[in-house]
Amino acid sequence: MICSVTDNKLSIEKSDPGRRGLYCKNPLRAKANVPAALRRRSPPRLPELSEFDVVRHYTRLSRLNFSVDTHFYPLGSCTMKYNPRFNEEAAALEGFSALHPLAHDTCAQGTLELLHDLSARLNELAGMDAITLQPAAGAHSEFTGLLLAKAYFEDKGEKGRSEIVVPDSAHGTNPATASMMGFTTVNIASRPDGRLDVEQLKAHIGPKTAALMLTVPNTVGIFESNIEAIAEAVHEAGALLYLDGANFNALIGLVKPGDLGIDMMHLNFHKTFSTPHGGGGPGAGAIAVKKHLIPFLPVPLVRKAAGGYASDSGDARSIGKVKAFFGNTGVLVKAYAYMLAHSAEEFGEIAACSVINANYVAAKLKDLYPPYSDEYCMHECVLTPGRDMTSKGLKTLDVAKGLLDRGFHAPTIYFPLIVREAIMIEPTETESKETLDEFIAAMRNVHDEGVADPQKLKDAPRTMPVKRLDEVQAARQPNLRW
Repeated sequence: MICSVTDNKLSIEKSDPGRRGLYCKNPLRAKANVPAALRRRSPPRLPELSEFDVVRHYTRLSRLNFSVDTHFYPLGSCTMKYNPRFNEEAAALEGFSALHPLAHDTCAQGTLELLHDLSARLNELAGMDAITLQPAAGAHSEFTGLLLAKAYFEDKGEKGRSEIVVPDSAHGTNPATASMMGFTTVNIASRPDGRLDVEQLKAHIGPKTAALMLTVPNTVGIFESNIEAIAEAVHEAGALLYLDGANFNALIGLVKPGDLGIDMMHLNFHKTFSTPHGGGGPGAGAIAVKKHLIPFLPVPLVRKAAGGYASDSGDARSIGKVKAFFGNTGVLVKAYAYMLAHSAEEFGEIAACSVINANYVAAKLKDLYPPYSDEYCMHECVLTPGRDMTSKGLKTLDVAKGLLDRGFHAPTIYFPLIVREAIMIEPTETESKETLDEFIAAMRNVHDEGVADPQKLKDAPRTMPVKRLDEVQAARQPNLRW
C-alpha cells in the first residue's frame, strides 16, 4: 500500500484495479516444492499502480526531505559534509564491488593492498603505530577500543580496573559505551572555559581507572590545550588515554594526536573522510593504537607478504573479530579515494577551512546569539538565544523550527548538555561562503521575527508538510504506523 503527504494529511490508498507497471507476458517461474499446507489460498493484496505513479510518488516524498545533496546541514559534531561522487564510482568498480567476501587472498590482492595502504596512511596522519578498520561506525570503534583496554589490563593481571573517566564535555556515546562494556563511568565537570580540569582529573583517577575517554576538540568546540599534562596524569595512574577522534577533521594535517601522549583513538570515516553518514549503514570506523596495544587488535589484519598481501591472524591475545571479514570494505574504498585526492598539505587546509567556517558563523551571529566561549572555537561553534529572545519565552527549539521554514535543516540543539539552550553549528569545510551567508541571514531573520512576533515563531514551521509536534506526546506515545 502506498501513501503520500498532501496538506499534512495522508492520502493512503492510490491503488486502482487493473493498473500495472512492467508486464511480463511469459514470466519464468521457478518451481518451488512448497508443501500444499503452506501455500496461499488466495493471491496477496498488493497495490495496483502504474510505474509512473510509483516514481512520482517516491520522487515527491524525497523532495520533502532535507539532505546534504539538497540543503546546508549544519549538525554540530556530526560533520554532515559533502560526499564526493568520485568516491562512489571508486567503490562501484567491479574489482571491489563484485569480490566475494570469502575470496582467497590470492584473488583479493587489490582489496588487500588498498586496506594495507589505507591503514598506513591513517597511521601516519594520526601519529599511531597500528590500526584496525573492522568497526562499522564511530560508536562501534569506541566499543572495540574498550575491548582492547579490558584485554590489555587482563593480560597485565590488573582486573581491578573497572572505571572509565569521562568529562562532561565528551560525546554522549562515551559513557554509553563504557556502560555497555560493564565499566563504571566517572564523570568530571569541565572548567568554565569548557576544558578538562587537570586537578579534578587527578582527584578522580587511580588504581581502578582503566581509561580516560577524552574528546578533542571537545563538544563545545574547544581544543584541550592541557592534553599533554592530562596524558601524563593518566599514565602516572597506570591508565590508558583514549582519544575520541570523531572531530579529527579539525586537526587532520595540522596535529598528530599520537604525538600528544594518547594510547588509542577512533576515527569516524563520515566525519573526516567524506563517506556517507547515517541512514542505517553501512558505515565504517577505525581504532588506531600505540605499540603496547597492537597484540590485542581485532583480526584478521593485512600484512605485506612475499609477492603480495596476505591476511594475518595476529597475536593469540587478539580480542578476535568485531565485524565480519575486514569490515565494510565498500565504505573503506570511498575513504581511500578521498584520501588519495588530497596531499598532506591539503588535509591541513581542510582542517583550517573547517575552523575558519565555524568561527565566521560565530562572529557574524554573536550579537544576536551569544557564543558559549569568547575565544576562537575549532570546527564547530556553540551559540545560545539572546536575552531579547528568551525574555519573550522563545527557546532554542523555536529557532530550529524557524530555520526549517527558511530552507535550512536545524543545527544540533540542546547539546552539549553543559550549555543551556545550546545551538551547536558545524559548517564543515565543504560549504561555501555564499551558503554560510545565507544561513547567517536566516538565523538573523529568525531572531527578528521572534522578537517582533514571538507567537509566530512558536508556531513554526508553517511551510513544512508536518507542522509543530507535541514533543512530549511524540516521545511518550510515538505513532509508529505512518
